[in-house]
Amino acid sequence: MTTYNSPFTGNVIQPTDVSYASLTLTSDTQLFWPFDGNGTETYAARIMEVTASPAGLELWMPPANQASVGQDALIRNIGGEDFDVMDYDGLNVIATIVAGEAQYIYITDNVDEQGTWGVIAYGIGSSGADASTLAGYGLLAIGQTLNQSQPVTTFSSSYTALATDRANTYVWTGGAGTLTLTLASTLGDNWFMFLRNSGSGALTVAGSSGNTINASASIILQPTDSAIIVCSGTTFYTVGLGKSTQFAFTQLSKAVLTGTYTLTASEASNVIQKYTGALTGNVTIIIPSTVQVYYVLNETTNAYTVTISTGAGATAVLTTGTQATLVCDSVNLYNANTILAGSSSISLINGSVGAPSLNFSSETTTGVYRAASGEFNIAILGVLRSTVSASGLAIVGTGNFTGGVAGGTF
Repeated sequence: MTTYNSPFTGNVIQPTDVSYASLTLTSDTQLFWPFDGNGTETYAARIMEVTASPAGLELWMPPANQASVGQDALIRNIGGEDFDVMDYDGLNVIATIVAGEAQYIYITDNVDEQGTWGVIAYGIGSSGADASTLAGYGLLAIGQTLNQSQPVTTFSSSYTALATDRANTYVWTGGAGTLTLTLASTLGDNWFMFLRNSGSGALTVAGSSGNTINASASIILQPTDSAIIVCSGTTFYTVGLGKSTQFAFTQLSKAVLTGTYTLTASEASNVIQKYTGALTGNVTIIIPSTVQVYYVLNETTNAYTVTISTGAGATAVLTTGTQATLVCDSVNLYNANTILAGSSSISLINGSVGAPSLNFSSETTTGVYRAASGEFNIAILGVLRSTVSASGLAIVGTGNFTGGVAGGTF
Protein backbone atom coordinates (compact mmCIF):
# COMPACT_ATOMS: atom_id res chain seq x y z
CA MET A 1 0.00 0.00 0.00
CA THR A 2 1.13 3.55 -0.67
CA THR A 3 0.95 6.26 2.01
CA TYR A 4 2.35 9.77 2.35
CA ASN A 5 4.38 10.62 5.47
CA SER A 6 5.46 13.99 6.83
CA PRO A 7 9.29 14.37 6.80
CA PHE A 8 9.03 16.34 10.04
CA THR A 9 6.85 14.08 12.19
CA GLY A 10 6.73 10.77 10.33
CA ASN A 11 2.94 10.78 10.57
CA VAL A 12 0.69 10.02 7.61
CA ILE A 13 -0.28 13.20 5.77
CA GLN A 14 -4.09 13.72 5.57
CA PRO A 15 -5.63 15.92 2.88
CA THR A 16 -6.83 19.27 4.09
CA ASP A 17 -10.21 18.46 5.61
CA VAL A 18 -13.56 19.92 4.62
CA SER A 19 -16.09 18.76 7.18
CA TYR A 20 -19.35 19.32 5.29
CA ALA A 21 -20.53 20.10 1.77
CA SER A 22 -23.92 20.36 0.12
CA LEU A 23 -23.74 19.34 -3.53
CA THR A 24 -26.25 19.61 -6.36
CA LEU A 25 -25.51 17.37 -9.34
CA THR A 26 -26.87 18.24 -12.78
CA SER A 27 -24.20 16.22 -14.64
CA ASP A 28 -21.50 13.67 -13.82
CA THR A 29 -19.14 15.43 -11.39
CA GLN A 30 -15.47 14.85 -10.56
CA LEU A 31 -14.44 15.62 -6.93
CA PHE A 32 -10.98 16.77 -5.82
CA TRP A 33 -9.17 16.68 -2.50
CA PRO A 34 -9.27 20.12 -0.80
CA PHE A 35 -5.47 20.56 -1.12
CA ASP A 36 -5.48 19.84 -4.85
CA GLY A 37 -7.01 22.68 -6.84
CA ASN A 38 -7.27 26.37 -7.53
CA GLY A 39 -10.45 27.00 -5.60
CA THR A 40 -12.84 26.52 -8.51
CA GLU A 41 -13.20 22.74 -8.38
CA THR A 42 -15.78 20.72 -6.45
CA TYR A 43 -14.11 19.35 -3.34
CA ALA A 44 -14.75 16.16 -1.39
CA ALA A 45 -15.91 16.65 2.21
CA ARG A 46 -16.11 14.25 5.14
CA ILE A 47 -19.92 14.61 5.09
CA MET A 48 -21.70 15.34 1.79
CA GLU A 49 -25.42 15.83 1.27
CA VAL A 50 -26.20 15.39 -2.41
CA THR A 51 -29.16 16.23 -4.61
CA ALA A 52 -29.01 14.73 -8.12
CA SER A 53 -31.20 15.51 -11.11
CA PRO A 54 -31.83 13.97 -13.59
CA ALA A 55 -31.59 10.28 -12.70
CA GLY A 56 -28.52 8.19 -13.53
CA LEU A 57 -25.84 10.74 -12.61
CA GLU A 58 -22.42 9.87 -11.18
CA LEU A 59 -20.24 11.42 -8.47
CA TRP A 60 -16.54 10.62 -9.02
CA MET A 61 -14.23 10.49 -5.99
CA PRO A 62 -10.72 12.08 -6.06
CA PRO A 63 -7.58 10.02 -6.84
CA ALA A 64 -7.10 7.40 -4.14
CA ASN A 65 -3.30 7.56 -4.42
CA GLN A 66 -3.37 11.20 -3.30
CA ALA A 67 -4.71 10.18 0.12
CA SER A 68 -3.90 7.59 2.74
CA VAL A 69 -5.84 4.40 3.40
CA GLY A 70 -8.68 5.11 5.78
CA GLN A 71 -9.59 8.41 4.10
CA ASP A 72 -13.38 8.43 4.29
CA ALA A 73 -16.59 10.21 3.37
CA LEU A 74 -20.23 9.93 4.44
CA ILE A 75 -22.50 10.56 1.45
CA ARG A 76 -26.24 11.10 1.93
CA ASN A 77 -28.78 11.34 -0.91
CA ILE A 78 -31.30 14.01 0.09
CA GLY A 79 -32.83 14.24 -3.40
CA GLY A 80 -35.40 12.17 -5.22
CA GLU A 81 -33.13 10.42 -7.74
CA ASP A 82 -30.57 7.63 -7.23
CA PHE A 83 -26.95 8.26 -8.21
CA ASP A 84 -23.70 6.26 -8.34
CA VAL A 85 -20.51 7.06 -6.45
CA MET A 86 -17.57 6.11 -8.68
CA ASP A 87 -13.81 5.89 -8.24
CA TYR A 88 -11.52 8.41 -9.98
CA ASP A 89 -12.48 9.22 -13.59
CA GLY A 90 -15.70 7.18 -13.18
CA LEU A 91 -14.24 3.79 -14.03
CA ASN A 92 -15.83 1.61 -11.30
CA VAL A 93 -18.91 1.88 -9.09
CA ILE A 94 -18.10 2.20 -5.38
CA ALA A 95 -21.74 2.43 -4.22
CA THR A 96 -25.21 3.30 -5.50
CA ILE A 97 -26.88 5.84 -3.22
CA VAL A 98 -30.64 5.36 -3.31
CA ALA A 99 -32.86 8.38 -2.65
CA GLY A 100 -33.06 8.95 1.11
CA GLU A 101 -30.10 6.63 1.81
CA ALA A 102 -26.65 7.33 3.26
CA GLN A 103 -23.46 5.31 2.76
CA TYR A 104 -20.03 5.56 4.35
CA ILE A 105 -17.05 4.89 2.06
CA TYR A 106 -13.32 4.68 2.83
CA ILE A 107 -10.05 3.81 1.06
CA THR A 108 -8.64 0.35 1.80
CA ASP A 109 -5.88 0.37 -0.85
CA ASN A 110 -4.36 3.43 -2.56
CA VAL A 111 -1.90 1.80 -4.95
CA ASP A 112 -3.39 3.67 -7.95
CA GLU A 113 -5.82 6.48 -8.76
CA GLN A 114 -8.87 4.24 -8.64
CA GLY A 115 -7.86 2.52 -5.41
CA THR A 116 -9.99 0.06 -3.48
CA TRP A 117 -12.89 1.34 -1.39
CA GLY A 118 -14.83 -0.18 1.48
CA VAL A 119 -18.53 0.55 1.95
CA ILE A 120 -20.73 0.60 5.05
CA ALA A 121 -24.43 1.12 4.35
CA TYR A 122 -26.05 3.53 6.79
CA GLY A 123 -29.49 3.21 5.20
CA ILE A 124 -32.11 5.91 5.71
CA GLY A 125 -31.31 8.69 8.11
CA SER A 126 -29.25 7.55 11.04
CA SER A 127 -30.81 4.15 11.82
CA GLY A 128 -32.50 2.71 8.71
CA ALA A 129 -31.26 -0.60 7.25
CA ASP A 130 -30.05 -1.00 3.69
CA ALA A 131 -32.49 -3.46 2.16
CA SER A 132 -30.08 -4.55 -0.59
CA THR A 133 -27.56 -5.82 1.98
CA LEU A 134 -30.26 -7.73 3.87
CA ALA A 135 -31.88 -9.45 0.90
CA GLY A 136 -31.14 -13.19 0.82
CA TYR A 137 -32.67 -16.12 -1.08
CA GLY A 138 -36.34 -15.45 -1.72
CA LEU A 139 -36.07 -11.71 -0.97
CA LEU A 140 -35.68 -8.74 -3.27
CA ALA A 141 -34.75 -5.18 -2.30
CA ILE A 142 -37.05 -2.57 -3.87
CA GLY A 143 -36.03 0.83 -2.60
CA GLN A 144 -35.75 0.52 1.17
CA THR A 145 -38.11 -2.45 1.54
CA LEU A 146 -37.63 -6.21 1.37
CA ASN A 147 -40.05 -7.97 -0.95
CA GLN A 148 -40.81 -11.62 -1.60
CA SER A 149 -39.04 -12.98 -4.68
CA GLN A 150 -39.63 -16.17 -6.70
CA PRO A 151 -37.20 -16.13 -9.65
CA VAL A 152 -38.29 -18.41 -12.50
CA THR A 153 -35.83 -20.86 -14.10
CA THR A 154 -36.78 -23.15 -16.99
CA PHE A 155 -34.92 -26.45 -17.42
CA SER A 156 -35.14 -29.38 -19.82
CA SER A 157 -32.32 -31.62 -18.54
CA SER A 158 -32.32 -33.60 -15.29
CA TYR A 159 -31.20 -31.38 -12.41
CA THR A 160 -30.34 -31.53 -8.69
CA ALA A 161 -32.02 -28.87 -6.54
CA LEU A 162 -29.53 -27.04 -4.29
CA ALA A 163 -29.68 -24.92 -1.14
CA THR A 164 -29.34 -21.83 -3.35
CA ASP A 165 -32.63 -22.75 -5.07
CA ARG A 166 -34.59 -21.76 -1.94
CA ALA A 167 -37.81 -19.94 -2.93
CA ASN A 168 -37.03 -20.33 -6.64
CA THR A 169 -39.58 -21.46 -9.21
CA TYR A 170 -38.38 -24.19 -11.59
CA VAL A 171 -40.40 -24.96 -14.75
CA TRP A 172 -39.73 -28.22 -16.59
CA THR A 173 -39.92 -27.88 -20.40
CA GLY A 174 -38.51 -31.21 -21.62
CA GLY A 175 -39.78 -34.75 -22.16
CA ALA A 176 -39.29 -37.36 -19.44
CA GLY A 177 -36.77 -36.23 -16.80
CA THR A 178 -35.78 -36.22 -13.13
CA LEU A 179 -35.39 -33.52 -10.46
CA THR A 180 -33.23 -34.85 -7.61
CA LEU A 181 -33.46 -33.17 -4.22
CA THR A 182 -30.23 -32.56 -2.29
CA LEU A 183 -29.98 -34.41 1.05
CA ALA A 184 -32.68 -33.10 3.41
CA SER A 185 -30.21 -32.65 6.27
CA THR A 186 -28.12 -30.39 4.01
CA LEU A 187 -31.06 -28.26 2.89
CA GLY A 188 -32.40 -28.06 6.43
CA ASP A 189 -35.81 -27.44 7.94
CA ASN A 190 -37.94 -24.77 6.13
CA TRP A 191 -36.17 -24.97 2.73
CA PHE A 192 -38.72 -24.86 -0.10
CA MET A 193 -39.06 -24.43 -3.85
CA PHE A 194 -41.85 -24.13 -6.44
CA LEU A 195 -42.04 -26.67 -9.28
CA ARG A 196 -44.18 -26.95 -12.41
CA ASN A 197 -44.17 -29.45 -15.27
CA SER A 198 -44.80 -27.51 -18.49
CA GLY A 199 -43.04 -30.13 -20.59
CA SER A 200 -44.29 -32.99 -22.75
CA GLY A 201 -43.20 -35.85 -20.48
CA ALA A 202 -43.39 -37.04 -16.90
CA LEU A 203 -41.07 -35.33 -14.40
CA THR A 204 -39.85 -37.61 -11.59
CA VAL A 205 -39.00 -35.88 -8.29
CA ALA A 206 -36.70 -38.04 -6.15
CA GLY A 207 -34.93 -37.72 -2.81
CA SER A 208 -31.26 -38.52 -2.13
CA SER A 209 -29.71 -41.25 0.04
CA GLY A 210 -33.03 -42.71 1.16
CA ASN A 211 -34.85 -39.41 1.71
CA THR A 212 -38.53 -39.70 0.82
CA ILE A 213 -41.06 -37.30 -0.63
CA ASN A 214 -44.65 -37.75 0.52
CA ALA A 215 -43.41 -41.00 2.16
CA SER A 216 -42.30 -42.41 -1.23
CA ALA A 217 -38.88 -42.68 -2.83
CA SER A 218 -40.15 -40.47 -5.65
CA ILE A 219 -43.26 -38.88 -7.10
CA ILE A 220 -44.22 -38.13 -10.70
CA LEU A 221 -45.49 -34.78 -11.94
CA GLN A 222 -47.48 -35.15 -15.13
CA PRO A 223 -47.58 -32.30 -17.67
CA THR A 224 -49.38 -29.23 -16.19
CA ASP A 225 -48.91 -30.56 -12.60
CA SER A 226 -47.32 -28.17 -10.10
CA ALA A 227 -46.45 -28.19 -6.41
CA ILE A 228 -44.52 -26.48 -3.62
CA ILE A 229 -41.80 -28.81 -2.30
CA VAL A 230 -40.86 -28.25 1.34
CA CYS A 231 -38.13 -29.82 3.47
CA SER A 232 -38.43 -30.74 7.15
CA GLY A 233 -34.72 -31.40 7.54
CA THR A 234 -35.28 -35.17 7.37
CA THR A 235 -37.83 -35.65 4.56
CA PHE A 236 -39.79 -33.79 1.86
CA TYR A 237 -43.46 -32.99 1.33
CA THR A 238 -45.50 -31.40 -1.43
CA VAL A 239 -48.10 -28.71 -0.91
CA GLY A 240 -50.78 -28.07 -3.51
CA LEU A 241 -50.18 -31.17 -5.67
CA GLY A 242 -53.76 -32.07 -6.56
CA LYS A 243 -55.35 -34.54 -8.93
CA SER A 244 -58.25 -33.74 -11.23
CA THR A 245 -61.62 -35.23 -10.20
CA GLN A 246 -63.17 -34.66 -13.62
CA PHE A 247 -62.64 -37.29 -16.29
CA ALA A 248 -63.03 -35.77 -19.75
CA PHE A 249 -62.53 -38.22 -22.61
CA THR A 250 -61.66 -36.72 -25.97
CA GLN A 251 -60.79 -38.48 -29.22
CA LEU A 252 -57.97 -37.98 -31.69
CA SER A 253 -58.73 -39.10 -35.24
CA LYS A 254 -55.49 -39.11 -37.21
CA ALA A 255 -54.92 -40.18 -40.81
CA VAL A 256 -51.65 -42.03 -41.39
CA LEU A 257 -49.95 -43.68 -44.37
CA THR A 258 -46.49 -45.01 -43.54
CA GLY A 259 -43.46 -44.21 -41.41
CA THR A 260 -43.19 -42.57 -37.98
CA TYR A 261 -45.54 -39.97 -36.51
CA THR A 262 -44.71 -38.16 -33.24
CA LEU A 263 -47.79 -36.91 -31.41
CA THR A 264 -47.84 -33.36 -30.13
CA ALA A 265 -48.73 -32.77 -26.47
CA SER A 266 -52.18 -31.65 -27.61
CA GLU A 267 -52.73 -34.79 -29.70
CA ALA A 268 -51.48 -37.10 -26.94
CA SER A 269 -53.86 -35.54 -24.42
CA ASN A 270 -56.72 -37.44 -26.12
CA VAL A 271 -57.34 -40.68 -24.26
CA ILE A 272 -59.10 -42.23 -27.27
CA GLN A 273 -56.80 -42.57 -30.28
CA LYS A 274 -58.24 -43.54 -33.68
CA TYR A 275 -56.00 -44.05 -36.70
CA THR A 276 -57.36 -44.11 -40.25
CA GLY A 277 -56.04 -44.24 -43.80
CA ALA A 278 -55.04 -46.68 -46.54
CA LEU A 279 -51.61 -47.77 -45.33
CA THR A 280 -48.74 -48.06 -47.77
CA GLY A 281 -46.34 -49.38 -45.11
CA ASN A 282 -46.05 -50.06 -41.40
CA VAL A 283 -46.70 -47.06 -39.13
CA THR A 284 -45.13 -46.16 -35.76
CA ILE A 285 -46.84 -43.67 -33.45
CA ILE A 286 -44.55 -42.03 -30.85
CA ILE A 287 -46.43 -40.93 -27.73
CA PRO A 288 -45.03 -38.76 -24.86
CA SER A 289 -43.17 -40.45 -22.01
CA THR A 290 -46.00 -40.00 -19.51
CA VAL A 291 -48.09 -42.29 -17.32
CA GLN A 292 -51.37 -42.63 -19.21
CA VAL A 293 -54.09 -44.99 -20.41
CA TYR A 294 -55.00 -45.01 -24.12
CA TYR A 295 -57.88 -46.59 -25.98
CA VAL A 296 -56.48 -47.20 -29.47
CA LEU A 297 -58.51 -48.09 -32.56
CA ASN A 298 -56.74 -49.14 -35.73
CA GLU A 299 -59.24 -48.35 -38.50
CA THR A 300 -56.66 -48.30 -41.26
CA THR A 301 -56.83 -50.53 -44.32
CA ASN A 302 -54.29 -52.77 -46.11
CA ALA A 303 -52.10 -55.46 -44.59
CA TYR A 304 -49.80 -53.31 -42.47
CA THR A 305 -49.52 -52.64 -38.75
CA VAL A 306 -49.70 -49.63 -36.41
CA THR A 307 -47.14 -49.71 -33.56
CA ILE A 308 -47.57 -47.52 -30.46
CA SER A 309 -44.30 -46.62 -28.71
CA THR A 310 -42.66 -44.06 -26.39
CA GLY A 311 -39.46 -44.47 -28.38
CA ALA A 312 -38.06 -46.86 -25.76
CA GLY A 313 -39.22 -49.99 -23.95
CA ALA A 314 -42.05 -52.35 -24.87
CA THR A 315 -44.37 -51.44 -27.76
CA ALA A 316 -47.91 -52.37 -28.76
CA VAL A 317 -48.64 -53.60 -32.31
CA LEU A 318 -52.17 -53.34 -33.75
CA THR A 319 -53.20 -54.95 -37.01
CA THR A 320 -55.89 -53.53 -39.29
CA GLY A 321 -59.34 -53.42 -37.71
CA THR A 322 -58.18 -54.14 -34.13
CA GLN A 323 -58.50 -52.19 -30.89
CA ALA A 324 -56.52 -52.21 -27.64
CA THR A 325 -56.58 -50.66 -24.19
CA LEU A 326 -52.98 -49.68 -23.51
CA VAL A 327 -51.30 -48.67 -20.24
CA CYS A 328 -48.14 -46.55 -20.48
CA ASP A 329 -45.77 -46.38 -17.48
CA SER A 330 -43.85 -43.51 -19.16
CA VAL A 331 -41.53 -46.01 -20.91
CA ASN A 332 -43.35 -49.26 -21.74
CA LEU A 333 -46.73 -50.00 -23.32
CA TYR A 334 -48.85 -52.80 -21.82
CA ASN A 335 -52.05 -54.33 -23.15
CA ALA A 336 -54.67 -54.03 -20.41
CA ASN A 337 -56.83 -56.72 -22.03
CA THR A 338 -54.77 -59.75 -20.95
CA ILE A 339 -57.80 -61.17 -19.10
CA LEU A 340 -61.42 -60.50 -19.99
CA ALA A 341 -63.07 -60.79 -16.58
CA GLY A 342 -66.75 -61.59 -16.24
CA SER A 343 -67.26 -62.74 -19.85
CA SER A 344 -68.44 -66.18 -21.02
CA SER A 345 -67.56 -65.71 -24.69
CA ILE A 346 -65.19 -63.70 -26.87
CA SER A 347 -66.17 -62.13 -30.19
CA LEU A 348 -63.58 -61.39 -32.84
CA ILE A 349 -63.71 -59.25 -35.94
CA ASN A 350 -63.74 -61.10 -39.28
CA GLY A 351 -60.15 -60.24 -40.12
CA SER A 352 -58.52 -61.11 -43.43
CA VAL A 353 -55.93 -63.47 -44.85
CA GLY A 354 -53.25 -60.78 -44.46
CA ALA A 355 -54.48 -59.64 -41.04
CA PRO A 356 -56.10 -62.56 -39.18
CA SER A 357 -58.40 -61.51 -36.32
CA LEU A 358 -56.54 -63.87 -33.92
CA ASN A 359 -52.80 -63.78 -34.57
CA PHE A 360 -49.36 -63.74 -32.96
CA SER A 361 -47.57 -60.54 -31.91
CA SER A 362 -44.31 -61.75 -33.48
CA GLU A 363 -46.05 -62.95 -36.66
CA THR A 364 -49.25 -61.02 -37.24
CA THR A 365 -50.02 -62.61 -40.63
CA THR A 366 -50.42 -66.09 -39.11
CA GLY A 367 -53.72 -66.94 -37.38
CA VAL A 368 -57.44 -67.50 -37.90
CA TYR A 369 -60.07 -65.36 -39.59
CA ARG A 370 -63.55 -65.54 -41.21
CA ALA A 371 -63.45 -65.07 -44.98
CA ALA A 372 -67.17 -65.62 -45.61
CA SER A 373 -70.37 -66.70 -43.91
CA GLY A 374 -70.11 -70.18 -42.37
CA GLU A 375 -66.33 -70.41 -42.76
CA PHE A 376 -63.38 -70.78 -40.37
CA ASN A 377 -60.12 -70.02 -42.13
CA ILE A 378 -56.46 -70.47 -41.22
CA ALA A 379 -53.76 -68.21 -42.71
CA ILE A 380 -50.03 -68.94 -42.59
CA LEU A 381 -47.80 -65.95 -43.36
CA GLY A 382 -50.69 -64.23 -45.15
CA VAL A 383 -51.60 -67.29 -47.29
CA LEU A 384 -54.88 -69.28 -46.93
CA ARG A 385 -54.06 -72.86 -45.97
CA SER A 386 -57.35 -74.37 -44.76
CA THR A 387 -61.06 -73.66 -44.61
CA VAL A 388 -63.59 -75.37 -42.33
CA SER A 389 -67.24 -74.98 -43.39
CA ALA A 390 -70.56 -76.79 -43.04
CA SER A 391 -69.57 -79.00 -45.99
CA GLY A 392 -66.23 -80.09 -44.49
CA LEU A 393 -62.53 -79.27 -44.47
CA ALA A 394 -60.66 -77.89 -47.46
CA ILE A 395 -56.86 -77.79 -47.34
CA VAL A 396 -54.84 -75.66 -49.72
CA GLY A 397 -51.53 -77.28 -50.58
CA THR A 398 -50.13 -80.78 -50.02
CA GLY A 399 -50.67 -82.79 -46.83
CA ASN A 400 -48.26 -85.01 -44.95
CA PHE A 401 -50.03 -87.55 -42.67
CA THR A 402 -47.37 -89.48 -40.73
CA GLY A 403 -49.95 -91.65 -38.93
CA GLY A 404 -51.94 -92.58 -42.03
CA VAL A 405 -55.52 -91.70 -42.99
CA ALA A 406 -58.51 -93.92 -42.18
CA GLY A 407 -62.20 -93.86 -43.00
CA GLY A 408 -64.14 -92.33 -45.87
CA THR A 409 -63.52 -92.54 -49.58
CA PHE A 410 -60.43 -91.10 -51.21
